[in-house]
Amino acid sequence: MCMIEGMKILVVYDSLFGNTKRVAEVVADALGRTQKVRLIATSEAKIEDLGKADLLVVGSPTQGGRAKKEMQKFLGKIPDGGLGGVKVAAFDTRILDKEQKAAVRLLMRTIGYAAPKIVKVLEKKGGKAVVSPEGFIVEGKEGPLAKGEVERARNWAEDMILHC
Repeated sequence: MCMIEGMKILVVYDSLFGNTKRVAEVVADALGRTQKVRLIATSEAKIEDLGKADLLVVGSPTQGGRAKKEMQKFLGKIPDGGLGGVKVAAFDTRILDKEQKAAVRLLMRTIGYAAPKIVKVLEKKGGKAVVSPEGFIVEGKEGPLAKGEVERARNWAEDMILHC
């Protein structure tokens, strides 16, 4: 286990229908069992807070294969090297592609999802990914989260504790 006493963890999320916020809350709660965690919406996050974190977790709904525009803008404001020494992880919420029509499935597989793209941006800014990016399934366009996704989010956060 890599968590050290007093580790600063920041979970920044953007949400549209509340599903991504729910995942962020579960992740923050799981990480908060051993450390102090600050959970904050993208609209209230400050760039200067990111470099002060030991672990930064970022979450966004997937829209058009990417994070929400607000999250993209926020991530774009991080200066090059601004996350030097910061451990990072990312997640997204998404609809299940196998439940879509063939054309939509193909499109989703082609354009991808937000979390891998978020991790690439965080790494480009100097962060070091500690776990693979993760996607959590939402039923339909507005949700709720699919059965078992809250527990998967908790497990993913606990995995972060073991691998950071």
